[in-house]
Amino acid sequence: MKSGTINIKKYLLLLCLIGSSFSACNKFLDTRPEDFVTPENYYNTEADLDRALNGVYNRLIDNFGRMYSRGLYSFLAISDEFFYKNVSVNNLKVMEFDAGQLDVGKLWEVLYQGIDRANLLLENIDKPKMDEKRRAAIKGQALFLRAYYYFVLVDNFGGVPLKLSSTKSPADPALPRASVAAVYDRIVSDMKAAEPMVNDISTYTSNERVTTTAVQAILAKVYLAMAGEPLKDVSKYAEALAYADKVITSAKHSLNPDYSAIFINHSKDINEPQECLWEIGMYGNQQGSQQLAGGVGIENGLESAFDDIGYSNGPVHPTGRIFSLFDAGDKRRDWAIAPYRYGTVNGVTGRVVYTETQIYERTVGKWRREYETQVPKNRLYNSTNFPVIRYADVLLMKAEAENAVNGPVAAAYNAINMVRRRGYGKPVTTPDPTVDLPAGLGKDEFFAALQDERARELCFEGARKHDLIRWGIYVSKMQSLATEINATAPSAWRYAGNAGKNTTARNVLFPIPTTELTINHLVEQNKGW
Repeated sequence: MKSGTINIKKYLLLLCLIGSSFSACNKFLDTRPEDFVTPENYYNTEADLDRALNGVYNRLIDNFGRMYSRGLYSFLAISDEFFYKNVSVNNLKVMEFDAGQLDVGKLWEVLYQGIDRANLLLENIDKPKMDEKRRAAIKGQALFLRAYYYFVLVDNFGGVPLKLSSTKSPADPALPRASVAAVYDRIVSDMKAAEPMVNDISTYTSNERVTTTAVQAILAKVYLAMAGEPLKDVSKYAEALAYADKVITSAKHSLNPDYSAIFINHSKDINEPQECLWEIGMYGNQQGSQQLAGGVGIENGLESAFDDIGYSNGPVHPTGRIFSLFDAGDKRRDWAIAPYRYGTVNGVTGRVVYTETQIYERTVGKWRREYETQVPKNRLYNSTNFPVIRYADVLLMKAEAENAVNGPVAAAYNAINMVRRRGYGKPVTTPDPTVDLPAGLGKDEFFAALQDERARELCFEGARKHDLIRWGIYVSKMQSLATEINATAPSAWRYAGNAGKNTTARNVLFPIPTTELTINHLVEQNKGW
């Protein structure tokens, strides 16, 4: 997080809605308590609304590490692009778990905490006297965030209880699961309502707030999800195209000419709103009272044994499949997949370069702790932001939706080729036959090329699992990965295929947590769990 920006992490909203300790007072029975926060004595000023909104954002960085501090781009997003080192049995990381799994339960809990905070803010949004444009911006962000939390829920759990009012009492009636279609309808409704309310990104000095183009880009992503599994509403491709085009024609965003600079900027705590439309802001190193640091570049970091460089035991390793998708000339390969580690060999300390055959030994390299500027460096936490949506993703969504609606027309080619050119270090707007997709591809051929390009550009950013599921090929890709690794990987690394070996049709969704089933008897478990 950068000083001088609108800091959503600076304030934590602690709403004590029930329970309080009373000081000794013989009149407590007829005196209204005034020393703790309730909806009745809060939300009276614009500052109150801002702090409440910060509390809604705060659930994106939960202390449990299941959201964007760690889980949603690592152990909760297992796909065919990576595996965890030295994890082979009885673990979520190898897809061997049940409905009592703690991380899955905490993900559900944190998402509903965010929804409840948004509901409470929306119920009190009209209380203070204030500028109506600023009120609308707060309301728009709350609406969007509630919808986004539901998007993560429906993406991971399927149909879920659709709770649109805040919790008033533990005795509130239970809600059954809404259908997947109903949840998506509400997501779209809230996001579309938020679009004209939120501010333009130029209003802020960072990209950690939800802005117009961020809403539009996420709506494009939502519509692509609706066009795929399980709804398969192909009419939504046109909507996805329209919203991707809104972002592109806004001229607010562009590709950073240097792919690696995107991630170096994150590590250096530099905001770059041109490429990154919306980032989850992390802060500090989990020291002191502000517990809002993350693990970007630690959980999924380059292996380093040294605290001064930035420690990571390099738990997340690429599969041979993702490595082989890159051409040698694609500069993204040796940035996304680390070509070295930091260690000591034969008494010499420094970079240890991997050989050409050491594929499975390598780690994720997108965020490298050597570029972090905050000191001292914590072994477990840092302030590196996570990009929820990048402009490259928007261009690839444009190419996919354009191809689905109109076939592989020039606009689809241009969008994907801009991303490819940047990947090879070429000028993004200048046609280059050495890296551009070949002309004359059929619709299916273009789509296959698009699938591979999304894997190359967005690897290790939590997108791959979501993509494979909406394309309806998650299970087949995971199972074929197991076969592939068993046949081609060095014997010491064949356990890397265990997640794929354990994947079945039930793993398209997480189980509804046991904790939820225990307290809500209207909720039924997902198939296979």
